[in-house]
Amino acid sequence: MTKFGYARVSTTDQDTSIQLHALEAAGCEDVRQEKVSGTKLEGRAELKRLMGFLRKGDELVVTRVDRLARSIGDLQDIVRELKAKGVTLKATEQPIDTGTAAGKAFLDMLGVFAEFETNLRKERQLEGISKAKAEGKYNGRPASIDAEKVREHQAKGLGPSEIAKAMNISRMSVYRALGKRGSGRPSVFG
Repeated sequence: MTKFGYARVSTTDQDTSIQLHALEAAGCEDVRQEKVSGTKLEGRAELKRLMGFLRKGDELVVTRVDRLARSIGDLQDIVRELKAKGVTLKATEQPIDTGTAAGKAFLDMLGVFAEFETNLRKERQLEGISKAKAEGKYNGRPASIDAEKVREHQAKGLGPSEIAKAMNISRMSVYRALGKRGSGRPSVFG
């Protein structure tokens, strides 16, 4: 039986060192880590790689289940795959051990709460954005394209493809930059 650890944080400015120490202290021989959102399974290369080489009798250890998945559906998919392989899941900070009935029940409850927390966070974010817009304080992400420079190129007679190439941006960005001045896509480019 081999103990494998998995550590995850959502953003590049977060640190996995606390998780790594806990997983090493739990006796994990191989620990995989990545900095990617846990709200979906896509793009989680290290988790996919780890799932590929787990074998019967192995143990997957995480510090908390939300490090593994933020959605109850994804968590259940992972647990089903582990079960089919004969691999148990344990958490260092939670009483989770899929080798026991109580551990499985607790895992399901924590999964529901992790998804609930994610949904609440999204709702609060949308409420905050709505409030900021109502107060005139929210304008979205700052423009990354110099609209004035796009208009200068247009005034020189360049078409959208030429402007895009000259500024190293997409044609859609050219249309958007010019659309800010008027309404919609400029008819000059038909």
